[in-house]
Amino acid sequence: MRENERAGPAPVTVVGIGADGWDGLSPSARAAIEGAEVLRGSARQLGLVPGDVPAERVPWPSPMGPELEALPGAHPGCRVVVLASGDPMLSGVGTSLVRLHGADAVRVVPHPSSVTLACARLGWAVEETAVVSLVGRPLELLVPHVTPGRRLLVLGSDGGTPASVAGLLAHLGHGASRVTALAQLGGPGERVVGDLAAEWTHGDVDPLVVTAVEVVPDPGTEPLSTVPGLPDEAYESDGQLTKRDVRAVTLARLVPLPGQLLWDVGAGAGSIGIEWMRSHPSCRAVAVESHPDRVHRIRRNAARLGVPGLEVVEGQAPEALTGLPAPDAVFVGGGVTVPGVLAACWEALRPGGRLVVNAVTLESEAWVARWRAEVGGELTRLQVSQASAVGSLTAMRPALPVTVWSVTR
Repeated sequence: MRENERAGPAPVTVVGIGADGWDGLSPSARAAIEGAEVLRGSARQLGLVPGDVPAERVPWPSPMGPELEALPGAHPGCRVVVLASGDPMLSGVGTSLVRLHGADAVRVVPHPSSVTLACARLGWAVEETAVVSLVGRPLELLVPHVTPGRRLLVLGSDGGTPASVAGLLAHLGHGASRVTALAQLGGPGERVVGDLAAEWTHGDVDPLVVTAVEVVPDPGTEPLSTVPGLPDEAYESDGQLTKRDVRAVTLARLVPLPGQLLWDVGAGAGSIGIEWMRSHPSCRAVAVESHPDRVHRIRRNAARLGVPGLEVVEGQAPEALTGLPAPDAVFVGGGVTVPGVLAACWEALRPGGRLVVNAVTLESEAWVARWRAEVGGELTRLQVSQASAVGSLTAMRPALPVTVWSVTR
């Protein structure tokens, strides 16, 4: 059978188009649109195509998700072209279609992205600029990226994004940061406005806007790194918190890797799951906690520290673990001696997954020792002391020792 005789619908073609409209398209992009029988896109995008292009124009409904799922079979026998803003594979409809239907079902004709155009206007090197997408996502996702000297480009859902970003920066103690709103890049209505975050007075700008940030902390603002071991004061807690030095060692043993999933069992203040997710935007975590007050506290900590996507499950392990997706790593900080908890965590781990357990009491150490005898792993005892006043002098006061058991399945 020849290539053009294969069964199934023809690939959907996705063409990127900028604010400069038809005049800014490449010959191949124009040819794809002129050869279409059905054009899909927003009303604004469809309006950029000259009236003499004969294709049927079908605007997206709201929400458009179900239409994207059904698209390959929605127009049988027709050549379908989807219009996208800028580069379809940068937080665009091209990415969504490939995720839904596979790369073979989609042909992409890209256009310079808003990121490329913004960097060109600002004189920023693209490879040295972090891109944060807030399209349909919480503003707090920006928080882990706010570190001194960093250059950020923020993609938002509407014209209110620059003001929201400026407000968040000021709230985080980075009001001295320079914020620039770049709207309608490449088009006749291009507009650029900028100011310090703390002095931002511009209202909504055009919905086609990119927000650029040069991060500058205010005097006295302590930066928060994405490296594990945030200050204990960064967390709201009732005392059930894995302390800073032990937390850093614990996360090193858990080995956060992009895209992987952690179970934080007996999560307390949620610090292990939060710092796992802060290590990379694609890291995921589930915090399991049985105390309702702590559940709410975990959610507040997660939102404030920039990982609002942390999933929090209220319930007692091991029952609360039933039905959760298989983890790549598990941390047990509470409930070590509850029958069935360690067994459930061990059985759930994917091959190559890491289990780390912190034991403080003699009873929890006994459980860990029995498990180590059965499945192996490493035992490490941590003893942390901190300086504190003894009258007019200073002495080192030790915290309770913590025994860390780490094992790979």
